Amino acid sequence: MPTDTLKDLYSIGEAPPLGHVPAKMHAQVIRQSRYGQPTEAFQPEVVDTPEIGPDDVLVYVMAAGVNYNNVWAGLGTPVDVIAARQKQGEQWDHHIGGSDASGIVWLTGANVTNVKVGDEVVIHCGTWDVHAPEVLSGEDPMYSPSFKIWGYETTWGSFAQFTKVQAHQCMPKAAHLSWEAAAAPTLVGSTAYRMLFGWPPHTVRENDVVLIWGGAGGLGSMAIQLCASVGAKAIAVVSSERKYEFCMKLGAVGCINRKQFDHWGRLPDWEDNERTAKFTAGARAFGKAIWDILGERRNPRIVFEHPGQDTVPTSQFICDTGGMVVICAGTSGYNADVDLRYLWMRQKRLQGSHFANDDQANGFNQLVLDGKVDPCLSRTFKFEETGECHQLMYENRQPDGNMAILVGAPREGMMTLE
Repeated sequence: MPTDTLKDLYSIGEAPPLGHVPAKMHAQVIRQSRYGQPTEAFQPEVVDTPEIGPDDVLVYVMAAGVNYNNVWAGLGTPVDVIAARQKQGEQWDHHIGGSDASGIVWLTGANVTNVKVGDEVVIHCGTWDVHAPEVLSGEDPMYSPSFKIWGYETTWGSFAQFTKVQAHQCMPKAAHLSWEAAAAPTLVGSTAYRMLFGWPPHTVRENDVVLIWGGAGGLGSMAIQLCASVGAKAIAVVSSERKYEFCMKLGAVGCINRKQFDHWGRLPDWEDNERTAKFTAGARAFGKAIWDILGERRNPRIVFEHPGQDTVPTSQFICDTGGMVVICAGTSGYNADVDLRYLWMRQKRLQGSHFANDDQANGFNQLVLDGKVDPCLSRTFKFEETGECHQLMYENRQPDGNMAILVGAPREGMMTLE
């Protein structure tokens, strides 16, 4: 529990003695009164250090990863995360975001056995009631009504000196990575892992063609590497030819510039022959670009989707017979159309996917530990720049790959507590 027997507050980058929990901590805090663009929504505050329960761990955060979910949290839309939690009876009137972290176990609850004080860990963002009957019975906890994303649907995320997590969220940090690199990929990497390996029989295999939307982004850069790890043929869709080299170095067999096509958006009414013909011509041309890369007429067995509204019609159209479109987001909108004739007659699958369970998160993390997946850290920010890096995401000006924020680590490049 927090104590004030020593100093009550430590500066960012100044670690207290191992195991000592100060009563107060620095955090980047969102409040309802300043919902809006990230540079306004995130503000530094001094708050109470959270208390942990018997199944929890308090982690001293060395670095935090950056994801779009806390752009949404700061905007207060499409969900007011503070109001949603208060409706469920939570007392806190703040949101401390951050759904990726690397750090050091500082305090453990009475029931915790998988980690100990001093362990260097990364944290995955899946939380659930570990005592729920469906979880105890072995059902995938992702289907539990208690499932939440830590640092988005919960407060006490990684944009603070200390974060409160459930013990099962903690995984070993890769010793060869800096704190900031280790913090960057877990949310997107675990999400991509479930999408590609979590939906049998559509698990990615050697020689499979996999179309990956947003290949140069956080999700896409992880998906390309996961495909390459099993010998699949990843084709990246990007917004600029300058991103080709980045994707090819990760293991893509080719890239498509989506701006060379103009048929994106929702499907026209099926009785509108003129507009339907225009869409079909555009989708066929896009499919031919895949064939040109491969040098053969093969369609993707798996389409890795997240733009949603603008792209699902094309994804479903070009997906191979018996293949799967797997989707985890809707960054261009939530209303997506499919031509049901192709869906049922070609026996295609449209599969929703959301984050990952413990086994899948650890499966991804093992590839990181083994050096088979690079975090693709593109830029590191200071703690006081938390709003700035989220603003870049909001304006779609973020660099390729992933971003991170230094919290407890006083400088870039540190690989352990010094």
